[in-house]
Amino acid sequence: MAKRAFILIEGHPRGNGLLYVQAAQRFGLYPISLSIDPAQYDYLAVERIEAIRVDTDNLDALIGEISRLGEKYGIAGITGFSGDDESVYATVGNLCRYFNLPGPDPVSIERCSDKFVQRQFLAEAGVPMPAYRLAANATDVESAAAEIGLPVIVKPAIGSGSMGVRLCRNDDELAEHTDYLLGRKHIWRSSPRILVEEFAQGSHYIAHIMGNETIGIEAADFGPPPHFVFREGTFPAPLNDDAHERIVGVSLICLQALSLGWGPTCIEFRWTKRGPVVIEVNPRLSGAPSPQLVQLAYGVDLITEHVKLAIGEECNLRRRRSHTAAARYLAPDRDGTLDWIDGGSRAAAISGVAEVKLYVGPKAPIIRKGDYRDWIGHVVAASPNLAQTEAILQRAVASIDWSIAPFSRLSE
Repeated sequence: MAKRAFILIEGHPRGNGLLYVQAAQRFGLYPISLSIDPAQYDYLAVERIEAIRVDTDNLDALIGEISRLGEKYGIAGITGFSGDDESVYATVGNLCRYFNLPGPDPVSIERCSDKFVQRQFLAEAGVPMPAYRLAANATDVESAAAEIGLPVIVKPAIGSGSMGVRLCRNDDELAEHTDYLLGRKHIWRSSPRILVEEFAQGSHYIAHIMGNETIGIEAADFGPPPHFVFREGTFPAPLNDDAHERIVGVSLICLQALSLGWGPTCIEFRWTKRGPVVIEVNPRLSGAPSPQLVQLAYGVDLITEHVKLAIGEECNLRRRRSHTAAARYLAPDRDGTLDWIDGGSRAAAISGVAEVKLYVGPKAPIIRKGDYRDWIGHVVAASPNLAQTEAILQRAVASIDWSIAPFSRLSE
C-alpha cells in the first residue's frame, strides 16, 4: 500500500512548520516539503523530512511536482504557510482545487491578502474600521495623512509580520517612512501601494477562528512605538462577556463579508472609544506561539485540527480545560553582535513554563527591522489563572539575559 503524503508548501523557520510536520506524522502521513529554498527550514533536516526544491511562485511547476509525487504516493492533503508572504496560502487554495482536495478558497485568500481590497469589502458590510486611504506615491501619502489627520499608520497594502508598518506622528516621520517604502529599502513583491490609516488607539486583541467558530480571543501587547513588534500575548484575553460577544459578532461579519469560513482565520482588533475596530483579517493560522497558547489554555490543538480539515476529516474544537497561557517575545534594545545569551535552561526548569525557544546564538548579528524579525526568542507559560501565569512568565523571562556588543567594537 502506497504511503499517504501530506504536502507542505514553504514553511516557517521559527514558527508552526515543525508542528505541522509532527501533526501529519501523528496521522500516519508522510510529510513532504516543497520550497524555493528548503535549507532555510532547519527542522526539515533535523526531522529528516523529504524536501524538494521548486519555485513555489510558479503554480504550474508545483502542479507538475505534486503530480509526479502522486505517481508514488497517495496525496492526502496540501497546506502551506510563510512568515513573510501570505500569497503562499492562496497558492495552496489553487492547488487544492486542482487536485480536488479540501482547502481554502483562493479568491477569498487573495482578497484578504490585499489589505486595501479587504477594507473595501469590510466597509461594504459595515464593519467598524479605522479611516483609510490608498497611496501610490509620496504626494498621495501626504494628502491622505492630511485628510485623516496625524498620527497615522503607514504600511504596504500587501504584506505580513508588521514588515514596513510604522506609526507616523508628525510630518518628518511621515516623510521618512514614505521614503523608506518607496526608496527601494522595502522589498515589494508587486507594484508599490501604500495604505495610510487612522491610528486606532486602544487595547489589541486577536480572535482565533477555525471555520466559522471563534475558539477564543487573545490579548496582545507591543513594544515601544513607532513600530509594532509584538511583545506579549495572553490567552484567553481578560474580557467581560459583553466585550467578548461584541468581538465575536464582528468576527462573524468579517468572515461573511470576505467569503471565508474554511480553515483557520485570525482577526486583529483594537478596542477604541467606538468599541472593537478591525485592524486586519488574516485568512490563516496566527504565527507561533499563539496556537500553543490556545492548546495550553483550552486543550484545542488548532494545527492538528487544521491538518484534519486538509485531509477531509472532521474537526473537534471542544474545549478540554480552562487555563490561562501567555507568551513573552524576547527582543533586543540595540543593534550589534550577540556576545552571549544565557538562562534558557533555567527558565525552562521553572514550574509552569511550557516552552523556551531561543532563535539565535552567540556571534549572531542583531539588526533590528521593526517587525517580527527582531525577536531573538520567546517564553511560554501556563497555569490555572492569569495572576499565576503572569508571575511564572515574569520569573522565567528574568532568568534569561544576553549581551550585545556594538558593531564598532569588531574593528577595534
